[in-house]
Amino acid sequence: MTDGARRFRMPWHRGRPTAGVEHVRPHVRRHIASVRVGPDAVREAREAVAEHFAEVGVAPGSAFADAVLLVVSELVTNVLRHAAHSPLMDVGLTVSADQLVVSVADAEPRLPDLTLEGMGTGLRMVAELAADYDGDVSAEPAVDHDGKVVLVRFEVPV
Repeated sequence: MTDGARRFRMPWHRGRPTAGVEHVRPHVRRHIASVRVGPDAVREAREAVAEHFAEVGVAPGSAFADAVLLVVSELVTNVLRHAAHSPLMDVGLTVSADQLVVSVADAEPRLPDLTLEGMGTGLRMVAELAADYDGDVSAEPAVDHDGKVVLVRFEVPV
């Protein structure tokens, strides 16, 4: 700086040295398995998700692991019932920081009714399991095809 130049400092920084702030995105782990719609779909989807539990920090055999696998079973069963014309479904498991998301995408564009009155028994159970772990259920149109994605978010227990 020259003699006449003044360095601008925000009022809350006056008299304090500036601190370097590092912004780091949390590490995201994502696994997606394409599962054929058919009689073995529930088993294949559960196996695909369970295969990555240790890697994403979920203790196999724990109550949380059981809840996640039950959610996978229910979401895949809904695809078999309501989107049977889909040849494949994508079953995803995404973990970032302290949140785990199970996603199931199919080719049926009609979104499920996620109101308390509109949900069937299976989706109501999924919503209750998600709520047990401070999570929720949502559905949105798929970005890369004409179908939809149902997402179930959980807070990962410590």
